[in-house]
Amino acid sequence: MSNRLMPRRMRPLSARRSAILCVLDIGTSKIACLIAKLNPAEASDTLPGRTHRCRILGLGHQRSRGIKGGAVVDMEEAENAIRLAVDAAERMAGVEVGSVIVNITGGRLSSQHYNAKVAVGGKAVSDYDVHRVLEASCATMARQGRAVLHSLPTGFSLDRTRQIRDPKGMIGDELGADMHVVGCDAAAARNLMLVIERCHLQVDALVATPYAAGLSVLADDEAELDVALIDMGGGTTSVGVFAGGHLAHVDAVAVGGNHVTTDIARGLTTRLSDAERLKTLHGTCIASASDERETIAVPQVGDEHDQPAHLPKSHLVRIIRPRVEEILELIRDRLNAAGFAAHAGRRIVLTGGACQLTGMPEAARRILSPQVRIGRPLGIQGLPESAKSPAFAAGVGLLIYPQVAAIEHFEPRRDVPLQATGTDGYMSRVSRWLKDSF
Repeated sequence: MSNRLMPRRMRPLSARRSAILCVLDIGTSKIACLIAKLNPAEASDTLPGRTHRCRILGLGHQRSRGIKGGAVVDMEEAENAIRLAVDAAERMAGVEVGSVIVNITGGRLSSQHYNAKVAVGGKAVSDYDVHRVLEASCATMARQGRAVLHSLPTGFSLDRTRQIRDPKGMIGDELGADMHVVGCDAAAARNLMLVIERCHLQVDALVATPYAAGLSVLADDEAELDVALIDMGGGTTSVGVFAGGHLAHVDAVAVGGNHVTTDIARGLTTRLSDAERLKTLHGTCIASASDERETIAVPQVGDEHDQPAHLPKSHLVRIIRPRVEEILELIRDRLNAAGFAAHAGRRIVLTGGACQLTGMPEAARRILSPQVRIGRPLGIQGLPESAKSPAFAAGVGLLIYPQVAAIEHFEPRRDVPLQATGTDGYMSRVSRWLKDSF
């Protein structure tokens, strides 16, 4: 799929203008729609990169349908669930929306790193030189069957000096740039866009779920000091490594909280709805001495008299614990294979609904790193108590994404011809600049 079918690069918010945004958090277990008003704010040391104060106007969420492993598997069911979530948020906010920012977890999220160098001839680096080196980095980033979600410059070099944040005005002979590109399967991205377009909504941007969650929950110097954010959803578990203030790596595995529920249903011969209730009320991934003495009532499938079986809680723990350990070990192995074990070993932040399972931080400390905390959305006004949980981290992060979208760099569209004005579309470029700036 060509990137022409993907949303155009999102226009960054003007630091001097207010805006109303609508975002869709589409997951395997829930679909949430948030509508918020963003007002310009002073720069914050605690929450770097945020240019606006965010106040929630409307919130709607529905049990997810037609989504499996973060990807669309039934267009009609997914469309109906999205319509209900958006309608509830619109009614609460008292506004009607026409476009949305959407997260994506399915489609085999992955990272690629590119670098390029251009000669500057011993002169001061200009905006044009920075543009040239970023263009060179982008030249080979699109691959057949893959869609580019993010292209993030992670650092510049000038001759032998590396890790330069802004080289403009510096003098050297050779300017280099490192580019981190996050991609996913093009078919998964296009199907997600199609189902949203069937709801008569335009997709402003597709954002990788771990990137959105990181924007929402990371504060202070966490992104600078290297942190692995693990978003544990219903059908997928995704990870984003932040290092040096940048998103450095993204990955995902198609295993999540719903797999724990399925294991309980099979292991205890009960319905999926009852298995979910047992997981929520009694589930834990850490064994304790009282588990053998404490009993739980387990409704049995096909029992005409509806007489529940009474089993020791230890039966439930023995089902949950291996699956949780498998998920954490998969993430650990993926990070090791990508060369980010050292980063992951310093700090772990858990988000997503599945991370709320009792004992999850302790299990992560044992398998991944001693430094583990649960991440919740930060710095958002008007968020209901029910939404101040790790399950809404990605949704809130989508509201923050437009504030940092300016750092991304995409290859220009080759399918748009230059205007025949003798100035290569000068007036058109001025018009775009005015629109972006004011």
